[in-house]
Amino acid sequence: MAALRDPDHGCPWDQQQSFSTIAPHTIEEAYEVADAIARGDLDDLQDELGDLLFQVVYHARMAEEAGRFDFAAVARTIADKMVRRHPHVFGDSAMRSAEEHSAVWEAQKHAERSTRTETGTLAGVPDNLPGLTRAAKLTSRAARVGFDWPDAEAVLSKLDEEVAELRAEMLEANHERLVDEVGDLLFVLANLARKLGLDPEACLRHANLKFSTRFNSMEQLAASTGSLLTELPLQAMEEIWQKIK
Repeated sequence: MAALRDPDHGCPWDQQQSFSTIAPHTIEEAYEVADAIARGDLDDLQDELGDLLFQVVYHARMAEEAGRFDFAAVARTIADKMVRRHPHVFGDSAMRSAEEHSAVWEAQKHAERSTRTETGTLAGVPDNLPGLTRAAKLTSRAARVGFDWPDAEAVLSKLDEEVAELRAEMLEANHERLVDEVGDLLFVLANLARKLGLDPEACLRHANLKFSTRFNSMEQLAASTGSLLTELPLQAMEEIWQKIK
């Protein structure tokens, strides 16, 4: 990485990069790791983990150039954090149940945040998380102080309410209000997943994969009969779709 970033002999593209330009690549590589895991492809996972590790090295090198920290400091920081958050493993505390450990873990994280400028129940939830993930994390935090739906059934009732509000706004077709209502609907759906013990992003990725697989099969089936989807009426496409399902 130092060679790639070398101002005299490095790669022109790498020389020009910054934290902000590399961040999207870091996010993309993390998703590719998740994709390899979802597909159960451990060979690809090895490759993707290497790509993700390279992103960490990249950011650490840029920080080192700025005189802030290096890769060794990154590794040391996370090692120290894991020791601090696992006193029952690395210290003298008694072994705890998973529930007790989670409580202590969150208490330790809260203490760590209090030493920084972050304050409040929602502090530390990154703004740039995927929307569904952030929605689930925000309300998971709020739930710690008792601000939460009692169960998934209550969330479903709220979902019905939001659908009704969206239907009403669709009659007016006001763009800003529609954005607001669709956002509310997605927010409630994210929390329905959370109350069911599901990851909303994983649920949506699964739905995306299912749709793309079925749509590709639909195109192939149409092609096998000498047709293109663009040539078929919607009813015919729906019949093929149902056959694929």
